[in-house]
Amino acid sequence: MDNPFYDFSPTPRRPRLELPNGARVAFWAAINIEYYPFGRPGISISPPTASMVPDPANQGWRDYGPRVGVWRLMAALDANGMRASVLLNSEVCAQYPEIIEEGNKRKWAWLAHGKNNSILQVNMSEVDERKYLDEMLREIESGTGRRPKGWLGPALSETDNTTNLLAELGVTYNCDWCCDDQPFPMHVKTGKMISVPYSVDLNDITLFFNKNLSGDDFYQLVVDQFDVLYREGSTSGRVMALCLHPFIINQPFRQKYLEKALAYVSGHDGVWLATSDEIAEWYYERYYSAAVSNRETAPVGR
Repeated sequence: MDNPFYDFSPTPRRPRLELPNGARVAFWAAINIEYYPFGRPGISISPPTASMVPDPANQGWRDYGPRVGVWRLMAALDANGMRASVLLNSEVCAQYPEIIEEGNKRKWAWLAHGKNNSILQVNMSEVDERKYLDEMLREIESGTGRRPKGWLGPALSETDNTTNLLAELGVTYNCDWCCDDQPFPMHVKTGKMISVPYSVDLNDITLFFNKNLSGDDFYQLVVDQFDVLYREGSTSGRVMALCLHPFIINQPFRQKYLEKALAYVSGHDGVWLATSDEIAEWYYERYYSAAVSNRETAPVGR
């Protein structure tokens, strides 16, 4: 396998993963809470007006999330005993401090997600990217009271240096590489790094914005994803991420389908309602050392 960031590892040849309390599935609510600067490009529901300044159709659509959507989302998570793992733009801390305050009350996990969702690092030099990432992590630590342990790039974007720089700065897990249903070690020059499963498929941008599916479709897809992972989890633990954006999933006509989906998951025994921080900590404590050791001693070409 020629991917420089991780090794090939077929599922049937891995050791059994045992989740806490005999759970089959570790479920985490991956909530993207983002800041879109005024007059800058961003995801748009109305492409014809996206280059205009001001752009009421798209800016207002995105602003629905922090103004309205995230508060509906909080209520839905609270009702099902779930805590959010927030993919957080650092500028949210200054722009929407009320969200940070409520998230801390609920013991949410805060992951780094760039400064805002209009900046991508793709063309940054290593020096500039190190400075950018360091500033972002410091802003989140100052704003939330906790230094992020996890990372998701805006639009899942990285440079060749991102993973190494994150490990150098103390981040220990990366959610960008959506290639598995279990955590696994990643290659870094210093420090350590694992991948924690995220999903571009079970993601409201993909399902509603790209494919224009209905609320019923969304509910059935969540159920189907969960059912398969729950069945497979009887032999080795699985991780399920439900990836959401409050300006999309928490529109009123979609809200009830999210509530149904969360109730379906939380209504099963054998489900660990975790944060991504907790999932990473569990893997590091139980399986990381053995996985790295097996990788280092494996024959070349395996």
